[in-house]
Amino acid sequence: MTTITSTKPPTDQNKSSKAIVIIGILFFIFGFATWMNSVLIPYLKLACELNNFKAYFVTFAFYISYFVMAIPSALVLKVTGFKKGMAIGLAIMALGALIFIPAALERTYLLFLLGLFVMGTGLAILQTASNPYIVILGPPESAAKRISIMGICNKVAGAIAPIVLGSIVLGDADSLKLRLKTMPIAEKTQQLNELASRVIPPYIVIVVILLLLTVFIFFSGLPEIDTDHEDETVAIANTHKTSVFQFPYLVLGVLTLFLYVGAEVLAGDSIINYGAGQGIPLSTAKFFTTCTLIGMIAGYLVGIFCIPKYFTQQFALKVSAILGVIFTLGALFAKGYFSVFFIALLGLANSLMWPAIWPMAIIGLGKFTKIGSSLMIMAIAGGALIPLAYGRIADKTSLQQAYWILVPIYLFILYYSVKGYKAGRIPVEPAEKLYPVAE
Repeated sequence: MTTITSTKPPTDQNKSSKAIVIIGILFFIFGFATWMNSVLIPYLKLACELNNFKAYFVTFAFYISYFVMAIPSALVLKVTGFKKGMAIGLAIMALGALIFIPAALERTYLLFLLGLFVMGTGLAILQTASNPYIVILGPPESAAKRISIMGICNKVAGAIAPIVLGSIVLGDADSLKLRLKTMPIAEKTQQLNELASRVIPPYIVIVVILLLLTVFIFFSGLPEIDTDHEDETVAIANTHKTSVFQFPYLVLGVLTLFLYVGAEVLAGDSIINYGAGQGIPLSTAKFFTTCTLIGMIAGYLVGIFCIPKYFTQQFALKVSAILGVIFTLGALFAKGYFSVFFIALLGLANSLMWPAIWPMAIIGLGKFTKIGSSLMIMAIAGGALIPLAYGRIADKTSLQQAYWILVPIYLFILYYSVKGYKAGRIPVEPAEKLYPVAE
């Protein structure tokens, strides 16, 4: 395999910079909507009286939508193009946030899950459009750097979201949990109904913001990118390719992303509940997801300044996987705050995985880029299934021992970084024309 090199992005600098800023705003929204789940898990566990397994259906409902809707998202983008597709995704997210209002009024867990699924559907369209967009908006060898910038936008929002939402819905959760044990049934129902209603004001604000962004994106100057165009080298190499499944490095990349997303979501969304399980008050534990995301932001900064100047995307993925194994073992054998600290450090280990896996998996797909991107988006379903498996194991063993599920995950990611990403890959010539911008 030869290294892909490019001296200029496929559009002029001003258009590229403007597009990166707009996509950065979208990634901020992704982060805020996604990482609120870390608060919703303990919040709905209390408000709807759930066990660990049922509580982790929060992540299942949210992330399984990526699997269900990724291929339809690609079809939508085929018709609408990237920009209008992003606007549609934001509008669907607003609808999902709106469902939280009747869900809270009725204190009905299934309605909350429906709202999360609809929000995830909107995000599936947004992610299907924005991730390949940012990859192909400039030189391939610096794709991880651009994704790292998007990751900072995402994780800064993710660091803010649990603090904001947690302060609103988990304000007196520790004392309420104790009081609920001795309350008469009628008073208990009243208190839980009041607790459920706390999500209404923040989600009304979210609906308004998403609708304003829908209008902004629709009328923005985002350029369209023709991903169906192939340069001569890629076209010749793909002449006999009739299916996206004829790219082994993509197929393995999809599996790798599935496992990675599961690990990232588990680390970020379980840490508050895990901290509470270690005897730490929820008033303190609500900050733990933010600590995990600060670790991710630190990793993204390393990616921005060091890729590809000091090391490659492939090397970053390899080191990240090794750190994942080390930090997981630390969490398994430490106790209390030290164990929680190692889970937070998984944010650092996970940070450069998404930026590295995406370009390693989709560069060179040519006309198969959109469908390949859809498969990658489907892999986000790892965030639905792996935390759910963790919740089941935790109910059978303990919240701490259930983290053993992460060890084989990081080992497979290590395999992809060393060997899997090479499988079936063809040499690709330097190509500024690979992804031209439509006027």
